[in-house]
Amino acid sequence: MRSFMFLLTAMAVIAMAFWAYRENYSTQRALSETTRLHTEIGETRARLAVLRAEWAYLNRPDRLRELTEINFDRLGLLPLRPDQFGKVDQVAYPMPDMLPISNAIDVANTEDTQ
Repeated sequence: MRSFMFLLTAMAVIAMAFWAYRENYSTQRALSETTRLHTEIGETRARLAVLRAEWAYLNRPDRLRELTEINFDRLGLLPLRPDQFGKVDQVAYPMPDMLPISNAIDVANTEDTQ
């Protein structure tokens, strides 16, 4: 009986060691994935900052004004005037569609069949 308990205890220790080994490696894998994701997020944020800087550089008012002057004949752009704007009440909004009710049941004229 004693040898059976020793064998059972040894098997339990081996099983726990195997479980701890697998948990350690799954934790290491999760940590490396987290590190990779953090690195990727940092690189993406840096790229986004560069894109925002490029966007701000390309949308400088003096540059856009110069481009419109160069391409005036081709674009046909004119300065905005106050009479070109409308009022909100002049906008024709579409009416919402009514939801069709199919298979309507008249419950007023139904009798209890119990």
